Amino acid sequence: MDKNILKKFSESFIGDFQYDALVRTLYATDASVYRKLPTAVAFPKNDEGLIQLLQFANTHKIGLIPRTAGTSLAGQCVGEGIVVDTSRYFTQILTLDVANKTVTVQPGVVRDELNMYLKPHGLQFGPNTSTSNRCMIGGMVGNNSSGTTSIQSGVTRDTIISMKTILADGTRAEFKDISAEEYEQKTKLNTLEGKIYAALKTELGNPVVKEEILKEFPEPSIHRRNTGYAVDELLFNSVFGKEDKPFNLCKLLSGSEGTLAFTTEITLQLETLPPAHAAMVCTHYKTLEDCLTDVVPVMKHDLFLCEMMDKTILDCTKNNRQQLANRFFVEGDPEGLLMLEVRAHSSEELEQKIHDLVNTVEASGLSYAQPVLYGADIQKAVELRKAGLGLLGNMVGDKKAVACIEDTAVALDVLKPFIMEFSAIMDKYQQSAVYYAHAGAGELHLRPILNLKEKEDVVLFRKITTDVAYLTKKYKGSFSGEHGDGIVRAEFIPIMIGQKNYELLKRVKAYFDPNHILNPGKIVDAYPMDASLRYVVDRKEPEISTLLDFSDSQGILRAAEKCNGSGDCRKTELSKGAMCPSYHATKQEKDTTRGRANVLREFLTNSDKPNRFNHTELKEVFDLCLSCKACSSECPSNVDVATLKSEFQYQYQEANGYSLRSKLFAHNTKINAFNSKMAALVNATYKSPIGTLVKKLSGVAVERELPPVYKFNFDTFLAQQEQNTTGQKVVLFIDEFTKYLDVTVGQDAIVLLTKLGYQVELFYGDSGRTYLSKGFLKQAKELANKNIAALTAFTDQGLSIVGIEPSSILSFRDEYSRLAEDKLQAEKLASHSLLIEEFLAAEIALNRITASSFTKEAKEIKIHGHCHQKSLSNQKVTFDVLNLPENYKVAIIPSGCCGMAGSFGYEKEHYQISMKVGETKLFPAVRKTGSSTVIAANGTSCRHQIKDGTGRHALHPVTILRSALIV
Repeated sequence: MDKNILKKFSESFIGDFQYDALVRTLYATDASVYRKLPTAVAFPKNDEGLIQLLQFANTHKIGLIPRTAGTSLAGQCVGEGIVVDTSRYFTQILTLDVANKTVTVQPGVVRDELNMYLKPHGLQFGPNTSTSNRCMIGGMVGNNSSGTTSIQSGVTRDTIISMKTILADGTRAEFKDISAEEYEQKTKLNTLEGKIYAALKTELGNPVVKEEILKEFPEPSIHRRNTGYAVDELLFNSVFGKEDKPFNLCKLLSGSEGTLAFTTEITLQLETLPPAHAAMVCTHYKTLEDCLTDVVPVMKHDLFLCEMMDKTILDCTKNNRQQLANRFFVEGDPEGLLMLEVRAHSSEELEQKIHDLVNTVEASGLSYAQPVLYGADIQKAVELRKAGLGLLGNMVGDKKAVACIEDTAVALDVLKPFIMEFSAIMDKYQQSAVYYAHAGAGELHLRPILNLKEKEDVVLFRKITTDVAYLTKKYKGSFSGEHGDGIVRAEFIPIMIGQKNYELLKRVKAYFDPNHILNPGKIVDAYPMDASLRYVVDRKEPEISTLLDFSDSQGILRAAEKCNGSGDCRKTELSKGAMCPSYHATKQEKDTTRGRANVLREFLTNSDKPNRFNHTELKEVFDLCLSCKACSSECPSNVDVATLKSEFQYQYQEANGYSLRSKLFAHNTKINAFNSKMAALVNATYKSPIGTLVKKLSGVAVERELPPVYKFNFDTFLAQQEQNTTGQKVVLFIDEFTKYLDVTVGQDAIVLLTKLGYQVELFYGDSGRTYLSKGFLKQAKELANKNIAALTAFTDQGLSIVGIEPSSILSFRDEYSRLAEDKLQAEKLASHSLLIEEFLAAEIALNRITASSFTKEAKEIKIHGHCHQKSLSNQKVTFDVLNLPENYKVAIIPSGCCGMAGSFGYEKEHYQISMKVGETKLFPAVRKTGSSTVIAANGTSCRHQIKDGTGRHALHPVTILRSALIV
């Protein structure tokens, strides 16, 4: 389309309208295997903006593709027209009626955040997808989502009371329960709404049509049936059936994937919160068949959840730092396990339910272990299961578990024979597959493992999907249970419901959308399922050389390709974890892990430049990345954007030059070393008008205070301490920050360790963190190799290298493996490198350090953990060491990233974002504490940010423990 037409429309559009290369690239994919470059992306601010878009689309015959979180697995959110993203402005919870248990929301409300709002009222919205911390109600309606709770809460369609919509011609219509008389009145309206009702009356009033629907549609007992338009749901009411029930077109709109209307408001029926007492029985099996055999008998119990995970998924959890901790309950190496949740109103009733359930399992004799989980452990197990989709991205190489047949649902009594026949199909094609998800609802997410970069596997992609479609039809199942038809399954709707019914669906589409502008190519007149794939088939793989070693992912391109679009990085600050702080502040797709990985993949794949990194679009998407590393552990696919950013910065700057400010920050340690020789003069200058001028000239935010530098002889200080010459020897790493900026923390560490009886040896070194953060990788590599060589003498003795500053010591465990020439020594150094809190916690666990060495004075402490600690270690070690003094009351602030991120928060153009990130969680939490509460923060940047954002002085845990010493 002519850009002048788009430009003219954007000038009057009520909302944001973008058609640059970056935003089009960001919205070319969702969580499916498809890629279609849109013409533009629109973010309407209100109903009038949507009406403008519909008028424009009708005039120019261009498609509109609705989108919220973009986590669709079947390609619903991709298209060549205008993507309409309602997640930015349609985000309000409008009304709540507690008495009638209803709530009205806009489509961009996040499912979990809705339930956070409802919880104080004792209510919840029941359907619970694995993407619930970022998926939105509009998307759940579009897909008729269900999730883990469907055996109790049903599907989204069951909860919808009414929907306010804008129809394809730009007119408004509200759909809700109506009587037969009201229906008749609707047919007389001289509007598109009236024509729809009249047409449906003609169609569904025909006994032959009704008989064909009942004959061919999936088995009604299958709750999760979402194949095509749900015309079968419109038959059982006072209008088209004998039932004394009202008619409601919401049943048709739910699951219509945005192909029939735009929804602006949704009123939902809520349910009371489930019983408070809960337990989960996790049954383990040696074969998949044994696992499936137990589904029917266990479902005779009043289960709230019956989920399955197979060995492939469980093995993927071993490679994800966050999920590795969540697999604590897995015993042995099961081929499959069931997660069975029971709930009760009392502990006695709960124990009885557990007893009855375990008896049933033991009676079958198929399960070899049945651990029972309680409390927070249940949520950990649920998180493990929810991570299933993203974890599949952990498969190294081009073969991936592909979504195409993953949404089949059959009646529970035929689940086992269906799966056995499915396995035979896989065997026929010499394919292994993944089996997981909603066993209790008759739906398993079955995925073949294919390489869609190769023509041979693309052919298999179609063959397997076709064979499984016929198999599903044989068992009267639904080919789309909850993920929708989209592109991947829409072609097969005629197989599933018969050609006559498919023609009916095409007519229904035409009644609602005469010009076919609403999400074209989905459900009817489908795009080919094996075209418009994310990767060009049989392409020549780009050869991309990097300074960092990405061999663990088979290169940097495949490291970016690990992102499968599941969108875990779109969870907001209201959810657990730190990923992704820049998105928390901006709520823009470009500032997500997914957005960055997608754009990097696009340019590394398609660039025609000698240096494929040399694109301003890449510079823009990486600009607000704080390199917090939350994605490296919280992203189920382990997409490590901080590392990708370091490589990008290096490559981009090699082509375009290194700025003065970047040089100043990168070489900061050398500058501090020089300045420390005249520390008093430098510090006085920093506080003078000259310091302000220096900040302005170097691009530093004038609101920031430049940290004072110090000259201190740690060797002399250590010699003054009384050392236990027979004590355990430990190497204390005096890093670049401790040596010149946080001298008192270094002193405290020396005193603490020596007073506790350890023999301390100092190692001075520059970790290279400032070089890594600014993309000066040659210098970082030189330092890494230097430090590895120097520290080998200690690691060969088996000594622990203990660090004070997390960003420094943890580089030994992280980036050094990608920088080192000597990989074996790098691995050895990584295994011997510890945060000082890790070292102390381990010693406490061995009873080598006890509370008797510390004060009994009462004190309240709140901990803010460093982002790299959260990602590469854990905050519990800090919690444990600060809990050692008997009367210390310690709590961890669920704070995410502080927002400083080394030099990031000092840069003038990033200052506001930096403070906004701090305001999302950390600053309010600190302000809520009393003045006597001690704020603990082990990161030097974190302590500066807390000071600038709240005026409070945070202390390193080492400083707190030193002050507590009584020995």
